[in-house]
Amino acid sequence: MRTKIVLLTSLFVGVLLTGCVSKSKIVYLNGINNSNTTIKNVEIKLQPDDILLIVVTSENPEITLPYNLKTLNVLSDAGGGQQQRQMTYLIDKKGEINFPILGNINIGGLTRLEAQEKIQNILKEHVSDAKVDIRIQNFKVTVLGEVMRPGTINVTSERITVLEALGMVGDLGIQGKRDNILLIREQNGQSITQRLDLRDPNLINSPFYYLVQNDVLYVEPNKTKINSSGVGPNLTVGLTALSLLIGIISLTIR
Repeated sequence: MRTKIVLLTSLFVGVLLTGCVSKSKIVYLNGINNSNTTIKNVEIKLQPDDILLIVVTSENPEITLPYNLKTLNVLSDAGGGQQQRQMTYLIDKKGEINFPILGNINIGGLTRLEAQEKIQNILKEHVSDAKVDIRIQNFKVTVLGEVMRPGTINVTSERITVLEALGMVGDLGIQGKRDNILLIREQNGQSITQRLDLRDPNLINSPFYYLVQNDVLYVEPNKTKINSSGVGPNLTVGLTALSLLIGIISLTIR
């Protein structure tokens, strides 16, 4: 009789300590099929406070010199040497940049390619073969909450997906809530929010699958994490002690 009580108690403690989670609650893009899916890429729109590197080139470099910002010598982070860095443009609250000779040009709300074409067309009145290249210098997204390494990611390309961003911070911890990721996005001077379910295979077709500059992702803790933080470490210590006591009793009554 005593042996049965000990076994049942041990089983109860084991269930409390281990628990059980359904696979469907953990797997990303659960149930996705193997057919090809066309993903609609979200084009990044330039917005106020974006920092841009704009370079104007031509077959005759001397002609384009007045239309390029100066290059500065800055101290290198390592070795104490200097390296050259070209000055950048800041888009103001009106969506404008102050371009050399040409004056203020409104490029807010345009894609990078659209802005290149607009500046290039204006420049052709002065330099017939002018080519314009624009790069966003402050493209970053922030990932917070139940991930391995929360923080801000500097994006060097023009595209990053939700899954890529999570991968760059070490992915979600097991106690991260996968079905209710909060996305915060600045759009037209306002903050909008969207909830994302990583388990949903239709996520890759969502307009929020691709992130844009200054997006913030917040991963909420699941119920297990919330409950454990409310109870504190005393319950775990108590269960461990109880399990040890049951083991001793089991050896004693044999």
